[in-house]
Amino acid sequence: MSLSMHAASVPVFQQMLTALSGVLAKAETHAAERKIEPAALLQSRLFPDMFPLARQVQIACDFATSVSARLAGADVPAYEVGDQTFADLQQRIAETLAFIGGLDAARFEDSEAREIVLRPGTPKQRSIGGQAYLLSYGLPQFFFHVTTAYDLLRHNGVEIGKKDFMGAY
Repeated sequence: MSLSMHAASVPVFQQMLTALSGVLAKAETHAAERKIEPAALLQSRLFPDMFPLARQVQIACDFATSVSARLAGADVPAYEVGDQTFADLQQRIAETLAFIGGLDAARFEDSEAREIVLRPGTPKQRSIGGQAYLLSYGLPQFFFHVTTAYDLLRHNGVEIGKKDFMGAY
């Protein structure tokens, strides 16, 4: 039996976004207990040219949403970028989980061969097969931003570990 594209994507996104939600909850508690302004964590970065924590979470959610939608042949929903609080980020994660959880697994059938067009209508337009899109582009991008969000919080003293990063599996 082969692994379906749905099984290789949606449950992975769900596990990691649920874990990210837990990490953010610990970060919010950490900030409150230590009387740290939440924005100090939400806007933290390791180097000036990188995106801050809040944007890392947004991008992770965007990848989970867009990859799942494209593989399912669904429209990619647009979210307002304005997540400035822990509550906003938790809402973004909840919306993402609701969207990807609502995609019928049957819509992913044969998506490994579906042509995915990235950045359509731009000079950077690129076509890629569904399997390569998921395994070589979508999942690595998603994990990069989830990991970066985790690392930013860990760097700032939030007491989290591998179990928090992985979540329930």
